Amino acid sequence: MRSTLVRRSVVAASAVSLALLATACGSSEGKKEDAKSSAPAASAPAAAAAKGKTDAELAPLLLTQAEAPKGSVVKTPSAAQIAAHAATTDKAECKPIVQAASMAPQGTSAGVARIQVGGTSGKAADPNATEADKAKAALEMLTGATGTSVTLTSYDGKGAEEAFAAFKTAGTACAGGYTMTQGGESLKVNKVAAGDAVTAGDEAASFLADFGDAEAPMAGQLVVVRKGNTLATFSVQNLGGKPALPKDVIDAQVKKLG
Repeated sequence: MRSTLVRRSVVAASAVSLALLATACGSSEGKKEDAKSSAPAASAPAAAAAKGKTDAELAPLLLTQAEAPKGSVVKTPSAAQIAAHAATTDKAECKPIVQAASMAPQGTSAGVARIQVGGTSGKAADPNATEADKAKAALEMLTGATGTSVTLTSYDGKGAEEAFAAFKTAGTACAGGYTMTQGGESLKVNKVAAGDAVTAGDEAASFLADFGDAEAPMAGQLVVVRKGNTLATFSVQNLGGKPALPKDVIDAQVKKLG
C-alpha cells in the first residue's frame, strides 16, 4: 500500500511539473489554456475494498437438510457445543490448524456460521438377524460414520486470502505434531500430512492430522476452501481411522457459495 501511494505521488508530482513547464514555455494565453487542458485528470478513487458478510448473511449460505447429500443429517450446533469445541495448542504456529478443527474462525472475520453434517456407512442388519449379527452391523455403521463440521467465515479486503495462506503455512510448520487442549483434556497429534486432494473454489488445501496409536488408529481431515472473501472449513472425523473425504458435502457447500 505504501509503495502504491508513493508511486501515485511521484506520478502526480511529475504531471504538475510538466504542466508548469509547458505554461512557462508558452507565449500566449491560448497556449496556457492548451497546457491546462492537456494536464492529466485526477485519477478516479480506488475501488472500495470488499466487505465481508455478517453472521446473518452467512447463515443462508450453509447447506440445509434438503440440500445435503442423501443419508446425511444436518444440525446447527448450539452455543454450548461451540464453546465446548474451543481449543488451544502448545505451538503458536499450529493455531490455524487447531482453529480449523474446532470450528473457530481464523484471523479476524466479519462473520461466521456453522453446521454439522453426519453421515452413515455400512448397512443395518436384517430385523431377523441374530443378536450377534445385529451388534456387528451396528458397530460397523458406528465406526464407519463420518461427522463433518462446516464453518463459514467471511472477511473484509484480503482477509480470506491471508487466513487461507496461514492455514497452508501451519500445515507445513506442524508436520512434526503438536498438543491440542480441548475441554480440559489434552490430545497429542503425532503428525500433520497432506490430505486428500481437493479441487474446489478459488483455492483449496487439505491436511490429515494423525492422533491415533498402534491399537487405535485415529485421524481427522481438515479442509479449507476459499471462494472470494469467504472460507469454508471442513473438519472431518470418524471412529474407524482415516476418515473418507466427504467430497459430496464439500462440493455441495462450495457450490452454494456461488
